Amino acid sequence: MLKGFSLQERSWMMYDWANSVYSAVVTAAILPIFFTSLTSAAGISGTTSSVYWGYATAAASLIIAIMAPLLGAIGDYRGMRMRLFSVFLVIGVGSTAALALTTDWQVLLGIGMVTIIGFSGATIFYDASLIDVTTSERMHKVSSYGFAMGYIGGSTIPFIGSIVLIMFGERIGVPRLLATQLSFVITALWWAAFSIPMLRNVKQVYFLEPQAGMVAAGWKRVKATLGNAKEHRRIFLFLIAYFFYIDGVGTIIRMATIYGASVGISTETMLGALVVIQIVAFPCAIIFGRLTDKFGSKTMILAGIGIYMVISVLGFRMTTAAEFWGIALLVASAQGGIQAISRSHFAKMIPKNRSNEFFGMYDIFARFSAILGPAMFAILTQATGNPRFGVLSVMFQFTVGAVLFWWSERGTPPVKIAL
Repeated sequence: MLKGFSLQERSWMMYDWANSVYSAVVTAAILPIFFTSLTSAAGISGTTSSVYWGYATAAASLIIAIMAPLLGAIGDYRGMRMRLFSVFLVIGVGSTAALALTTDWQVLLGIGMVTIIGFSGATIFYDASLIDVTTSERMHKVSSYGFAMGYIGGSTIPFIGSIVLIMFGERIGVPRLLATQLSFVITALWWAAFSIPMLRNVKQVYFLEPQAGMVAAGWKRVKATLGNAKEHRRIFLFLIAYFFYIDGVGTIIRMATIYGASVGISTETMLGALVVIQIVAFPCAIIFGRLTDKFGSKTMILAGIGIYMVISVLGFRMTTAAEFWGIALLVASAQGGIQAISRSHFAKMIPKNRSNEFFGMYDIFARFSAILGPAMFAILTQATGNPRFGVLSVMFQFTVGAVLFWWSERGTPPVKIAL
């Protein structure tokens, strides 16, 4: 499948294979379910547990959002991109393994916040490296195949193995608690091992020459870019649109299992559906990229937003396991595609020698959106006592995102890339 890609492109895509297991195990599935079980044992209701999870996720996202612009600006200097990538990779992998060391729900929540910081920080420099490994004409293809590799990677040995161990381990003498803790260790080892090609073969091609006082200089560059927003009008309009629609995507990823548990969907049903999402999303991400060739990235991003609007409405009405499965399949059809095409769409717009600076801004919009969505979910759930209204709240983000994205691209011809 990857014969048509260069060593650098393959190595870059392998990091999606490496870190996707974190998204599946820690963000979407096992950690939220484990956290809910610990809070339930402590006498905390499902609604309150959802609120705590939402606020903690928002707080961790705020921390990385504040750091992102400066980190991105520093990462544009020669040799800094991969150094900073390595630092956050170590933070993410180490804290993920540390999740296995506690059964205190408060400590677990704190370590979970650190994993978000490590994962998100590494992602800034990984995304920015897309311009180093391929040409502008191939970005949509490489990005979508990267997400596809991520889905098939996250759904093979580590994720499915962890799910099987948790669900059936007691039959062979492995208690569910131990199986859950082992899943965190497996995730950390998988993430570390398959990051090696990225560390060895991806080099920073576009950069600025280092200078004294890089931190201060980085801040000045960020301020100058923000102060000159008119020069980059299309970029900033896209970022605002992205802020809203990716908020909805991220909220659904982070809150799905917490919400499912609160409305009575069984753990087995949720874990099974999440495995199916990983498998189905693999070909869907590739198909999404190929459809970009025919219809352009503008059309496909809007199509992805439309699918998520349908998901929001169905989620609000969901009451049965069958409905949860149907929603899961819809998520699988669009989740990887909308993220992959958004990433490559943005990469094609920005100056190459300042890619980290702009991807730092890209990430800050993503992180602040990760604050807004879970926080709105928590606030509305707390105010109404009904988590269904928390799910419906994401419809606002998708609607605003769609309108702003259409506005940012108004008058721009479709970008069609031969895949």
